[in-house]
Amino acid sequence: MTRREARELAFALLFEKTFTDYPVRQIVENAVQARDIACDDFALSLAEGVEKHMGEIDEAISEHLHKWRKERLSRVALSIIRLSVYEILYSEDIPVSVSINEAVELAKKYGGDDDPSFVNGVLGGIARQEGE
Repeated sequence: MTRREARELAFALLFEKTFTDYPVRQIVENAVQARDIACDDFALSLAEGVEKHMGEIDEAISEHLHKWRKERLSRVALSIIRLSVYEILYSEDIPVSVSINEAVELAKKYGGDDDPSFVNGVLGGIARQEGE
């Protein structure tokens, strides 16, 4: 599985997490049993990392939503942004530009028409604040 495919799987896990209180690992176990899906270690580490740092990640997101509230974001956009913010804040081995580009590509594939530019804007603000 490529890193892009693993990110897409991590996004799917995080998206599903927006509908349930189950831990990510339980979501994975359910998916493996129900749909015979293999979970990549990188995808699982990303999704569990987001889950572990959800409070800090959501706070960073909220600080960069001008005239918006996190609750108004679509589940797709929120899941994509959470994944990328986790990479920006906690994954030193992943360049910020790669995290943002991958998030924009996910938004193009799964989000609405305005999601790619919105995701890019929020993540760009967070990256600038982090000095990237």
